[in-house]
Amino acid sequence: MKKSAPVCDCDVIHADVVKKVRAVMPREEDFYDLADLYKMFSDSTRVRLLWALSCKELCVCDLAVLLGMSKSAISHQLKLLRLTNLVKYEKQGKIVFYSLADSHVKDILKKGFEHVRDAH
Repeated sequence: MKKSAPVCDCDVIHADVVKKVRAVMPREEDFYDLADLYKMFSDSTRVRLLWALSCKELCVCDLAVLLGMSKSAISHQLKLLRLTNLVKYEKQGKIVFYSLADSHVKDILKKGFEHVRDAH
């Protein structure tokens, strides 16, 4: 039989603690923005794209071959990642190269994989 999680069995409110946490709590909009950011990590294809781009700047053709997907499917996912500022691109002639938008994205991936591996 599964045990349920422990729950407070009292009506005590620790007002001083609540006040301190409330004082440093981010704005409501920031929570929505962060949730939107994490939604981008809820799709394994997007995570695979981000991981690949954390290794090397790549074009859509290279990403399509690497992931075994169509260029249009890759382009669609890259557009979503671009709109959430996770990737950026640079056009060089007829070729468009994608890379991570900044080092924070690589840090998020790294920490996520550390968490997943430590959970096993």
